[in-house]
Amino acid sequence: MSCSRIRTALSARLDGEELPPGVTEEQVAAHLEACAACRLWETRAQRLTEHIARLTEADTTHGGGTAGRPRRPF
Repeated sequence: MSCSRIRTALSARLDGEELPPGVTEEQVAAHLEACAACRLWETRAQRLTEHIARLTEADTTHGGGTAGRPRRPF
C-alpha cells in the first residue's frame, strides 16, 4: 500500500474518523512496521495534533485574544 494512502488513514485516525475505504488497521500497522518515513510522519502528526489541542485549550481557558483587540482568523 502506498505511503499516501497510509498517511491519509493515519490522518483520519488522528481526527477520530474512520479509515478510508479499503484500508484496514492491519494494513496500516504492517506498513508502519516496514516504513520508517511513515512512522516519522505519524509521530510528527501526533505531536502537531497534541500541540494544537493544547493551544486551543489554553486559548479557551484564558479567554483568547488580547483585551480590546479582536481576534484575527488564521
